[in-house]
Amino acid sequence: MPTITYVRGDATAPQAKGVKVIAHVCNDLGGWGKGFVVGISKRWPEPEAAYRRWHRERARNDFGLGAVQLVRVEPYIWVANLVGQRGIRTARSTGVPVRYEAIDTALTTLGERALELGASVHMPRIGCGLAGGRWERIEPLVVARLVERGVPVTVYDHN
Repeated sequence: MPTITYVRGDATAPQAKGVKVIAHVCNDLGGWGKGFVVGISKRWPEPEAAYRRWHRERARNDFGLGAVQLVRVEPYIWVANLVGQRGIRTARSTGVPVRYEAIDTALTTLGERALELGASVHMPRIGCGLAGGRWERIEPLVVARLVERGVPVTVYDHN
């Protein structure tokens, strides 16, 4: 049975041949500027600009928890903005912003798109940084929605 490949490294520099999708989790507030997105924005301006536009125009599009936006950044590299957290953590926050159901929905869509593109998916441990999620809850979703459908997945643990 296929499994997730775990490597040490930078998910913004995917180690694979062919079409690659870099997946990460975004909030539903339109905020971009902390966590993994900093590394994405250092490499490519397009994902941030597209995400901010998507949020700004949300009354006329599908932006919301569980939504996915694919942004092409190089001929063989796409970035997938997955809306999987409600708000952000603040000093007064109680609970965590991660929304597992939204990540599950977004991964289902990502799986369909990755298969259409013939792409492998590359990611940090999505939903586990600023979103506050637990990998033991997210990993089975990644396996069910991507790996078991035939999408190769590499998870990067930053050095």
